[in-house]
Amino acid sequence: MSSLLYLIAIVLIIGWFFGFFVYSLSGLIHILLVLAVISILLRLIGGRAV
Repeated sequence: MSSLLYLIAIVLIIGWFFGFFVYSLSGLIHILLVLAVISILLRLIGGRAV
């Protein structure tokens, strides 16, 4: 499950970088960044707890 969260975080960060340079959906870009950071934090916290 933690590897799935890590994969989702990587995909969201790539999507954020792509959207940042395209400037198409500016509101969605920041939401993607926040979701990516949350996913990474959940993976780190979950990895340390186990």
